Amino acid sequence: MPRKGMRTIFFKPPPSDRAARPATGGDPFADASVAERIASAEPLIEKWAADSSSGTSRYASTAFLFREGRHEAELYLSRVKDLHSAMLLCIGEVSNSGVIVRAHELLQTAVRRLSLEFHQILSSHLPYPDHGESVSSRSSRTSTLSSFSDFEYESEEELSKKQSAAEPVMQEEERVPDAAVSDLKAIVDCMIACGYGKECMDIYKIVRRSVVDEELDHLGFERPIHPWKMQKMDWKVLEVKVKSWLSAVKPAFQRLFYGERILSDEVFTGASASVRESVFSHVARDAAVALFGFAEGAAKAIKRSPDRIFCLLDLYEAIANLWPGIKATFSYDATSAVRSHAINSLIKLGEAVRVTLSKFEAVIQKDSSKKSAVPSGGIDPLTVNVMNYLALLADYGGVLKDILVNWPVDGSPKHPGFPDSHFAGCNSFASIAARDSDASAKFAWFAWLVLVLLSKLDAKAERYKDVALSYLFLANNLRYVIDKVARSSLRHLLGEQWMAKHESKVKLYASNYERMGWSKVFASLADPSVEISSGHAKESLRKFDAALEEVQTKQAGWAVPDQKLRDEIASSLAEKLVPAYRRLYDGCPRGDPAVKFTPDDLDNYLASMLRATGGGFLRLDAWTLIAARVSGSLQNT
Repeated sequence: MPRKGMRTIFFKPPPSDRAARPATGGDPFADASVAERIASAEPLIEKWAADSSSGTSRYASTAFLFREGRHEAELYLSRVKDLHSAMLLCIGEVSNSGVIVRAHELLQTAVRRLSLEFHQILSSHLPYPDHGESVSSRSSRTSTLSSFSDFEYESEEELSKKQSAAEPVMQEEERVPDAAVSDLKAIVDCMIACGYGKECMDIYKIVRRSVVDEELDHLGFERPIHPWKMQKMDWKVLEVKVKSWLSAVKPAFQRLFYGERILSDEVFTGASASVRESVFSHVARDAAVALFGFAEGAAKAIKRSPDRIFCLLDLYEAIANLWPGIKATFSYDATSAVRSHAINSLIKLGEAVRVTLSKFEAVIQKDSSKKSAVPSGGIDPLTVNVMNYLALLADYGGVLKDILVNWPVDGSPKHPGFPDSHFAGCNSFASIAARDSDASAKFAWFAWLVLVLLSKLDAKAERYKDVALSYLFLANNLRYVIDKVARSSLRHLLGEQWMAKHESKVKLYASNYERMGWSKVFASLADPSVEISSGHAKESLRKFDAALEEVQTKQAGWAVPDQKLRDEIASSLAEKLVPAYRRLYDGCPRGDPAVKFTPDDLDNYLASMLRATGGGFLRLDAWTLIAARVSGSLQNT
C-alpha cells in the first residue's frame, strides 16, 4: 500500500484503497511490466540497500554508489526511473496488489539510498560552480552538467573512454564541481520524478544551511549580536568586530551566497522556479539578514565622533559596492527581506555619517579663538587637523556622493551654504553642478568646510598684535590648505579654479605682509629718481641698517614652513630692496664704516629669512658674515 509520504507537491498517487483492492482480473500487461521492472531493478537496489538487515548488501555500510563508478550510478538511476514508470501504468487499474507493494518497497529502499548519497555529497566541502558566469547565464552550462540528467545508458567501455580522455587535461579539483553538481542534479530529478521531492528539498535545506553557517563562522562573522549589546560594547571591542565583519562580508556575498544561489539553481534545474526560490531562501536568507543586522546595529552603536566616521564609511562602502550583486543573488520575492535590510543598512549608515559630519563642522566652529596664537605665524594645529581629516574623507568620494546628495548647507541664496564673496570670480560650483549633480553635492560640502576653516583662521589672525604677522599667518595656513588639496583627492572635488582663486589670496596675504612688515625698510631707501651724494648715501645706509635691524629683532621668531612661499616672499623683497641698496652701496666709498654688508650679502640674507626650522632669520652682523666667508658659505639656519 503506498505510504502517505508519497503524496507531495511533485506527485500525488491515487487513494490507497484503490491500490490495495484485491485483484479480480486486472490488466495482465501492466502486471507483467511491473514484474519485469522489479526483476531488472531488484538486484541492484538490494545491493545498495542503505538499511539492509539481512546482510546481503556488502556495499551499503562501506561504500557510496556515486563514488564506485558512474556507470553503475547511472544504471541505478535508470532502473529506479523505469520501476516508477511501470508503477504509474498500474495507477487506476485493478492489478496484482502484491506486485505493487513489492515495487513500492523497492522504490522506498532506492529513495533511502539516494537520500543518503544526496546528503553525503551535499555535506562534503563542495566547491561551487564556476563563478565567472552570472546567475542569469547558468543555464548555458547544460553540456557539462547533463551526463545524468536524461538517464541515458552508456556502456562501461564508453564511460571509461570519456574518463580517460578527460583526466590528462583536467585536474581533479577542476572536475569535482561539475561531477558533484551533475550527481546532485541527477538524484534530485530522480527523486522528484518518483514523488519524493519534498524529502529531497528538506535534506538540501538542512545540509546547505549548516554549510552556510559554518562558512560564515570560518570567515569570522559572529552572530547574532543584539543591538543593545553592541551599544554597550567598549569601542575597541566593537571596532574589532566591525573589522571582522568587513573582512567577512565581501567573500560572504561574492562567493558564499552567490555560490549557493548558483548551486541551488543548478541542482534544482528540473524543478519549478518556486522550488528553487524556496530552497535558496531557506539556505541563505536568514544568514544574509543577520549580516545586515550587524551593520544596522553598528550604525546605531558607533558614537557620532568625527574620528569614528571612517568606520561608518567603510561599512557603507562595503554594502554599496556589493549592492548590484545582492540584488541579483537575492532577486526572489522570498529573499526580499535581504534586499530590504541592505537598503535599511545604507540608510541608517548614511544618516549616521551625516550626523557625524555635522558634529565635525561644529568642532571647527567651536574652536576657541581665545587660545594663544602660533608664535611664529606658522601652521595652526586646527588647519593641520581639519585638512588631514578632509583629505581622508575625500578618498571616500564615491560613497559621499550618495550620502551627501540633497543634503543642503546653510548660506546665501545664490549658493546655499556660502557667502557670495566666496564665489567672486569663480564659477567652479556652477560648472560642476552642470556636469554632475552628485559631484556638486560633494563640492558644496567640502568647499563649505574649507570655508568654515578659513573663517576661523581669519578670527585667529586677529589675535596677533602685529598686523604683518597676522598676514603671514594667513598666507602660511592658506598655502597649507592649497597644498593639501593639491596632493589629495580634494583636488578633483574642488577643482582647478578653486585652487587658482585661493592661490591669488595667498599672494595678496604675502604682499600685505611685505607692505606692513617692511614699510620702514622701504621708507629708508632714497628716491631712485633723485641723484644722491656720498653723504646722502651714507645717511640712507644708516637708516636702512637701523630699519633692517628692527625687522630682524621683531621677526626673529617668524617662519614660513613652505619653501615655495618662502622663496616667493624672499624673491619679491629682493627685487624691491637689493637694487635700491646697491645704488646706496655704490654711492659710498669702499671701506667706509657706514657699509656693513654688500648687496650680495643682503640677497643671501633675504633668502635665509623666515626659516621654519631655525625659528627666525640669519642675522646680518659682521661676525656672522666673517664666519660665513671663512667657511665658504652662508649658514642658512
